Amino acid sequence: MKNLITAFLPLIGLLLLAAIGAAIIATLKQRLRRKQPTPYEKEDALLTPAERSFFGVLEAAVGAQFRLFAKVRLADVVRVKRGIDRSSWQTAFNAIQSKHIDFLACNPHNMAIQFAVELDDKSHERQSRKERDDFVDRALGAAGVPVFRFTAKRGYSIQEIRRTIFQEEKKVEQRGAPPSAPAPQFPIR
Repeated sequence: MKNLITAFLPLIGLLLLAAIGAAIIATLKQRLRRKQPTPYEKEDALLTPAERSFFGVLEAAVGAQFRLFAKVRLADVVRVKRGIDRSSWQTAFNAIQSKHIDFLACNPHNMAIQFAVELDDKSHERQSRKERDDFVDRALGAAGVPVFRFTAKRGYSIQEIRRTIFQEEKKVEQRGAPPSAPAPQFPIR
């Protein structure tokens, strides 16, 4: 028995050295991966110049009545209903997870979602973009979130934006859409 153990000692030693060597190599590879630069860089700005221009006028139009957010992920505004099978749920979630809306208005006191605003430039004339816009409108509508669309242009009127949002918001309330929070008052300034 002693002779058998003695015969396998060199083999056991080699296996032990190989395991230690493999562990060292794995650790070194992991450290090298962490030190390699990632392929990302900072965007110049969150909003395009056209979006920034519109955002400023939209902020002035809604004042302190709403808190505005830009480039909000659709999946953070609407969710897939509970009670459907896992496969259908995943398909529905995949459809909303990578889409964004241009601007979202929330109640400033409780952050309840009030409405979405989309700024449509020339790219929205493409068929693929029209289909995307239609899907977003249907998803928001199904969730009871009003969406207002404005055409991108050189300048905007604060009064025109106020009129569109505040008058349309009242129409939505009158149609019986369930508000996501107590309906705010909409005085036109």
